[in-house]
Amino acid sequence: MLSMSPNIKAKEIAKKLGRSKTEINAFLYKNKDRYCQDDDHKWSLKGSSCRTILLQQGWITSELFEECLQKAGDVFDDSCDIIKIELPQGCKPMIDALARILSLMNQLSDKGKRVIADLTHCQETQRYLDRVGFFDLLHENIEVNPKKPSNSAALLYKGGSENLVELRMVDPKSDNDDLKNQLTKKFVNLSSNQYTVAAYTVFSELIDNVCDHSETSITGFAGLQKYGGLKDHIQIVISDSGIGIAKTLRTTLHELHPELHKKFSTQTAESDAKLISEVMSEGGISRFGEGKGLGFKSSKEQANKFSAQFTVRQEQFSLKFEFESGALKKITPTFDLSFLLGTHICFDFQVE
Repeated sequence: MLSMSPNIKAKEIAKKLGRSKTEINAFLYKNKDRYCQDDDHKWSLKGSSCRTILLQQGWITSELFEECLQKAGDVFDDSCDIIKIELPQGCKPMIDALARILSLMNQLSDKGKRVIADLTHCQETQRYLDRVGFFDLLHENIEVNPKKPSNSAALLYKGGSENLVELRMVDPKSDNDDLKNQLTKKFVNLSSNQYTVAAYTVFSELIDNVCDHSETSITGFAGLQKYGGLKDHIQIVISDSGIGIAKTLRTTLHELHPELHKKFSTQTAESDAKLISEVMSEGGISRFGEGKGLGFKSSKEQANKFSAQFTVRQEQFSLKFEFESGALKKITPTFDLSFLLGTHICFDFQVE
């Protein structure tokens, strides 16, 4: 049982096995050559180092997920071979957080770590994950408790929700026109026809960038979800597990953009953040030269038409771009995030 659900307390073990807590504790303490206990009195098998990412109750934004991830410590550390992601009762990850969770789990599994998703106490959330297509993109070696559904609700009801575009793979061997069109159509239906060109331009450029520049075998994906509240808003996520924007640009920065190479020559998180800020606020810059690839020129010009937040998450930092009244209002960096490969973008649009 501990191999399936490591890092749990004796009372939970007793409940699962139908025994008394006293009996379980006596057995565990008698066999400390096989079982070990941490400072929180949680038990695991010896020889297996486990870290638990414990999410919170209520709505989980990407910012809240980052806090939970930091509390768990370095899950990519070589000494840690089991990672458990636990969702308590009432835990509701928003699609921006869900994109990072999915990418993290697939990256950890790709590194050969044992990854466990514990949804035992939030079966309503498990049904949502099934509906949004989370399990369809999850690495096949990742364990899910309780067992994930045998038939995908995302595939069964695909396109049937007014407020959702299911998480879908970005195929590097395809033009992904169907995905681009579906995201655009859903966004326009939820907002206004005046955004048709802007939305298609933004989604197309960013999806194409995943195909052209992510340089990884791990699947990239995109999706959309509308949320209510004081003001309705739409989140669109586009994620990949590649080398990131700055590293991609730096492969040819000296040759094609010497002025930027000189300005951002130091390869630190702060320098990378400033480089990406300039690229995404000015546009027209690419590792292939002007007007192609990671320019974000068209996206930037079209994003000015929205009152929106545009968040870009890189290996250990993120940038939040805020647009208002047809202009870029401000850029806010956040540093010292936990390690996560790739580029994870979220557009958050308020619907008038």
